[in-house]
Amino acid sequence: AGSRARGADLYVTLEPCAHHGRTPPCADALVAAGVRRVVAALRDPNPLVSGRGFRRLARAGVVVAGAGSDRRTVAERQNEKFIHWVTKGRPFVLAKWASTLDGKIAAADGRSRWITGPSARRRALLLREEYDAVLVGAGTMAADDPRLTRRLGKSERPHLRIVLDGKLEVSGRPRLFRKPNDVRVVTSLSPEHPKVRRLARRGIEIWSIPGRERGRVDLRRFLSRLGRAGVTSLIVEGGAETLASFFQAGLVDRVQIFFAPRILAGRNALSAVGGLGFPLLRAPVLAGVECERVGPDLALTGRIAPVR
Repeated sequence: AGSRARGADLYVTLEPCAHHGRTPPCADALVAAGVRRVVAALRDPNPLVSGRGFRRLARAGVVVAGAGSDRRTVAERQNEKFIHWVTKGRPFVLAKWASTLDGKIAAADGRSRWITGPSARRRALLLREEYDAVLVGAGTMAADDPRLTRRLGKSERPHLRIVLDGKLEVSGRPRLFRKPNDVRVVTSLSPEHPKVRRLARRGIEIWSIPGRERGRVDLRRFLSRLGRAGVTSLIVEGGAETLASFFQAGLVDRVQIFFAPRILAGRNALSAVGGLGFPLLRAPVLAGVECERVGPDLALTGRIAPVR
């Protein structure tokens, strides 16, 4: 805004920072700009900030004001990924899939394109623009050969494309590996395993993170490593067993489902989430559920409620 900012009121969802991070201190920039008053909905939970930004502004004579509870609730939703990463040290995890009303993500013959319409598919691609990383399991890699790329040109931030492959069963030359600089393959096998070495020679970065069960990745350690690398948010796009592993580990924070208004049926048709399932009283429950029409389809989202 240049000189027009002098004497202005500024409304923000999060406390302006007072430290050098990805950007210089925002509080210093506001003081230099001559802003008169700052209304912030949330105090920054980052220990490097957490009130320092407000104090810096106040010392410079800038009026600092808070927001009401309704505004705070909206701001918490807008900043949920950042808040989660700062407070827990691991990325915010979104479990996302498209299914029919009876919960099927593919027909009995394996065909899944396309369950939802163009509008829902575009909305799903918008999520990739918003999140720092996207992940699929080895089964989805084998069945769909996805690229996992951003395609809408809405974001210039770094974007990781991740394959979770505990036994490193990936074969052939997947499209994902054609530009491997932003690809990570996560496996339980040791760095010295022949499969790991063979893939590494192709320029693929491989993370070896064994879990307690043979052939399984320790998902908590994996997410902690992503968090240390500055990845604040992750979409888990499938398949059914990969989604189940994140739910079973209690690592899903939000769910986004695109429902097509059709019934696929079939006892052999694939369901969205696999695994062994939960006892009814211990099944994850969504809170703050929101639902909207997206073309002919429905988009439903909600946070995973805390376990009582």
